Amino acid sequence: MADSGAWESLAVELHPRVLETLRQLRFPHMTPVQSATIPLFMNNKDVAVEAVTGSGKTLAFVIPILEILLKREEKLKKLQVGALIVTPTRELAIQIDEVLKYFTVHFPQFRQVLFIGGSNPIEDVEKFKKDGGNIVVGTPGRLEDMFRRQSDGLDLTACVKSLDVLVLDEADRLLDLGFEASLNTILGFLPKQRRTGLFSATQTNEVENLVRAGLRNPVRITVKEKGVTADNTQKTPVRLHNYYMVCRADEKFNQLVTFLRQRKKQKHLIFFSTCACVEYHGNGLEKVVKNVRIMCIHGKMKQKRQKIFTEFRQLESGILVCTDVMARGIDIPEVDWVLQYDPPSSASAFVHRCGRTARIGHHGNALVFLLPMEMSYINFLSINQKCPMEEMKLMKESVDVLPSLKKLALNDRAFFEKGMKAFVSFIQSYAKHECNLIFRMKDLDFAAIARGFALLKLPKMPELRGKHFSGFIPENIDTDSIRYKDKNREKQRKKLLAEKQQQHETKKKFLKNKPWSKQKTKREKKRKRAIKRKGSDLEDEGDEDIDELLNDTRLLKKLKKGKISEEEFEKQLTGT
Repeated sequence: MADSGAWESLAVELHPRVLETLRQLRFPHMTPVQSATIPLFMNNKDVAVEAVTGSGKTLAFVIPILEILLKREEKLKKLQVGALIVTPTRELAIQIDEVLKYFTVHFPQFRQVLFIGGSNPIEDVEKFKKDGGNIVVGTPGRLEDMFRRQSDGLDLTACVKSLDVLVLDEADRLLDLGFEASLNTILGFLPKQRRTGLFSATQTNEVENLVRAGLRNPVRITVKEKGVTADNTQKTPVRLHNYYMVCRADEKFNQLVTFLRQRKKQKHLIFFSTCACVEYHGNGLEKVVKNVRIMCIHGKMKQKRQKIFTEFRQLESGILVCTDVMARGIDIPEVDWVLQYDPPSSASAFVHRCGRTARIGHHGNALVFLLPMEMSYINFLSINQKCPMEEMKLMKESVDVLPSLKKLALNDRAFFEKGMKAFVSFIQSYAKHECNLIFRMKDLDFAAIARGFALLKLPKMPELRGKHFSGFIPENIDTDSIRYKDKNREKQRKKLLAEKQQQHETKKKFLKNKPWSKQKTKREKKRKRAIKRKGSDLEDEGDEDIDELLNDTRLLKKLKKGKISEEEFEKQLTGT
């Protein structure tokens, strides 16, 4: 009797080469989401699938796509698109593309193509025209651009007329990131007669609207992990150990460094709230946590993101400092710890961050750092997400590394500026927190946060205006004197400073030479006094002298209004 969890036990028969690939990938058994979804999707059903992150959703749509395309009566031509997979981030698109390659290598009749940002769209067009693409994986922005791109000799609308399958992966994230307009545009180009699979970790009103708009009588599949009761709404994997640590803002970085120094041989993801915080803290960690590979990735990176993501996936140990661009659907092998230095902006983002570890049956750990006034977040997660949390005590053996960060800022203007920018971005992101009843701006200790960022001085920003911070003592240094370590940048800075100084001098000179500068006004006041004295002396000398005085006064007024020049004034006054 076949094992009930084995691929061979499915109600539908899989192609022998698909089964062989699964054996090579060491996936002898199906996960619950795969066993529930694959038979329905293969049997011409639209599916709306909700399952916890890390449950194996990718294979739940990759296998049906291959099986459906293999069963086509007419073989796909080079430029005919049979399947389209839309996903929110480049990293997730790359990952899905890699999974597909494991299978399509055994099916050379299928061509696959990746359409993501960060590359020249013209190159994508030329590549598609040359190599074709029966299975397209892409991000919404680039796909929308490709559909609209008619002038480059590519009509993608004609290519998708033969479309059999559409998959919207991480659908809730697609809508969170504001891709609704792009999705509607893409859906407008696709044929109505198709099979659609919508996959998400959380069900939202927006996802529900998308289900109604894009799916025909869908089968809804909600999969919980083994051991989770029917009334349990826990969204995190049961093999995930969730911890929290409460510490002051000026202790947090020291605690993080101590934690990482004790676990150098493990693999960590560290989440920060903004791109600027990733840049600053990532650079700082490189200096104070030695003999560990530390990499940074965030949404503002262009070309480097793909390379960094691929390299980190291959590492046995290391640290990836990132924003929420890495929070959804990304499968990085054997992540030991997910560290949330800044709590995420929403409860669902917390779940997705944690889901980068404890994937597909493996064990994992997650730790979130909280300020004392954020403690109610634990109760919020317990009620909102049924997420069990355990406290991790402060590490007493921690060493103060903040003076080292200050020294770095004093020796390199680039690091100093990154710290200022990170502080500003953190405060601004905190103000936009969805859980604003817990994360309140008025409760923030700005001085402690500035100390925790190892700032040399406080930046000028609206949030700090009119406030006095006795707990923060700025360094006694002219920060304008801090140089860039990069000689070219410093040379450019000096050039700009010289230009600015020259402009200031020119402006100063211009003001000095203005007709009504203070210097000129003094001379005119002297003249006026002289005229008044003359008028006083001639007061008794008759009407003729009074007329002369009035004439002189009129001349002075004309001079003041700029109607006559100084030369004309002197000439008319003296009668020469």
